[in-house]
Amino acid sequence: MTSTIQSLKQRFGIIGNSTSLDHAVQVASQVAPTDMTVLITGESGSGKESFSKIIHQLSNRKHNTFIAINCGALPSGTIYSELFGHEKGAFTGSTDSRKGYFETADGGTIFLDEIAEMPPDTQAMLLRVLENGEFIRMGSSKSQKTNVRVVAATHVNLWQAVESKKFREDLYFRLSTVPITIPPLRERGADVELLFRKFATDHAEKYRMKPVLLDEGAKKVLQQFRFPGNIRQLKNLAEQISILEMERNITADVLLRYLPQEQVFSTNRLPALIQGEKANDNFSERDLLYKIMFDLRRDVTELKKLVLNLLQSTPIGEGAGSMILQQNSHLFQEEFQQANHTESQVQMTSLLLPTHATKSSSEPTVLHIQQPDNQVLTKTQDIAHEEEDVLSLEKKEKEMIIKALRKNNDKRKNAAQDLGISERTLYRKIKQYGIDEE
Repeated sequence: MTSTIQSLKQRFGIIGNSTSLDHAVQVASQVAPTDMTVLITGESGSGKESFSKIIHQLSNRKHNTFIAINCGALPSGTIYSELFGHEKGAFTGSTDSRKGYFETADGGTIFLDEIAEMPPDTQAMLLRVLENGEFIRMGSSKSQKTNVRVVAATHVNLWQAVESKKFREDLYFRLSTVPITIPPLRERGADVELLFRKFATDHAEKYRMKPVLLDEGAKKVLQQFRFPGNIRQLKNLAEQISILEMERNITADVLLRYLPQEQVFSTNRLPALIQGEKANDNFSERDLLYKIMFDLRRDVTELKKLVLNLLQSTPIGEGAGSMILQQNSHLFQEEFQQANHTESQVQMTSLLLPTHATKSSSEPTVLHIQQPDNQVLTKTQDIAHEEEDVLSLEKKEKEMIIKALRKNNDKRKNAAQDLGISERTLYRKIKQYGIDEE
């Protein structure tokens, strides 16, 4: 089996000896003789199209048409027509009938790259083609037959796209009959050095120059770099160094000058941060900051109310109330610093209560704070201002909950994940604000 994989890699120009790469080649060779649909997943630039060609060339369709289509590069308004064709007059500017790729590639293979970018209506027709081999041209009511094998590819997590209602669940399961995962370059170990040497040699032969060579330090730097652009980025790097460097022996310092500084090095091979998708499209940074501020304010407010209730229910003197105040004086210091509403922060030196302060049935409890200028703040005024802040923050929290529920089509589990809270907390908040009744 090992010799077969090596011969396949040589035949199709695949460089590398990593276990995960060999496994992907083996799966592609095994599924190729069949007509099963294949879904290839892997990061951008990892070489997904090469595996689609392996599947086609090793199949019984190798003498027929092979068409590679990037679904993300086709305008959403014309992708249906490109894939399935259209009749004359189907839309403005369609002066003649036209065959689509599925009709042109009858008996061959179609490689649909970036399948996650396909619009919903086109997804529905693709599902029909996969299930019974039928399609309908745009502007026509006549069903036509085609015998095309589909190999799809994507760099995004397609199941997450299904959960967010951006991709059809039935189409996902129909496409992923046989999944093939292409490993990113950073997980292929010594393959990085082999690929760099291959690209440098090819470039030198093309332009009749001596190839560049990496010393041990440069090799170590190369293997530690993350390469978010994978093989495509590595090839560009090798060609750039080959052109610009007069010295053919490349050191680590020279190599570092060509690596983007914003792309962090890592020796522990942590997973790369993929920023192609935004988890919360409908939430701005301001909304998230409001949420964090509300959580902090709410926790502090609940704690202060709890302490205040204890003080109001306990005679304040030399007993428990005085002990509580002494142990939690810093909380009250922060409270009154915020309530003062001045730009200068006054450092609290002590927190004192009058010796005659006792629980009263009619008069509110007044806490006096000794400050450097002997100012006296009343707790009742601060509580009134605090309640206004809480109401404003509660209104903001209610708006964010409604926004999260709308975004996730009232699926509370997904909404809770977006908000960063548990489902139980979300249920309680929905009931508290009466959101179900709106």
